[in-house]
Amino acid sequence: MFTGIVTDVGTVSGMVAEGDTRITIQLGNDTIRPEIGGSIACAGVCLTVVATVPGQFTVQASAETLGCTTLGGWRVGTRVNLERSLRVGDELGGHLVFGHVDGLAEVVSVVPDGDSSRWTFEAPAHLMAMLAPKGSVALDGVSLTVNEVYDRRFGINVIPHTRACTTFADVAPGVSVNLEIDMLARYVARQLGRA
Repeated sequence: MFTGIVTDVGTVSGMVAEGDTRITIQLGNDTIRPEIGGSIACAGVCLTVVATVPGQFTVQASAETLGCTTLGGWRVGTRVNLERSLRVGDELGGHLVFGHVDGLAEVVSVVPDGDSSRWTFEAPAHLMAMLAPKGSVALDGVSLTVNEVYDRRFGINVIPHTRACTTFADVAPGVSVNLEIDMLARYVARQLGRA
């Protein structure tokens, strides 16, 4: 379990396709300290650490994960938002994020708004009923507040700090990001028969 507060931006330094794909990520700083068997959110995808050396770690991704997330498009040099899993007593700074990606959202537009920027995304139709204004969403593992929802699109604001400290600095219209719906919205939709 995570909070959507990115604590490091790593860089893919190796990818090896075996039965599953082994992905090695170089840490940007020393705040994560992954442990073998531990969970780490990589661009919002919960993965298990299978190897570590100082300054980097390796995870495995199944064909299912590669096919349903942005991981299938990663290459050496891809920058990745990272968050280590919560420990009992940690601050819940964002919202509860599970690392279970629901689908991909494509960036439609980015418009300046004061010092911040307003982003519009298009998401799969079946997920739109689970997005609500002032609700939470995780995009590439970043906890954000939904501004508006209409048709197959929703909007968020990104403040300068978030853009500078995450991979939002690399994202532009036409790029897809991992989308995780808020868990509460997912269960409410299920109970109402909409999921």
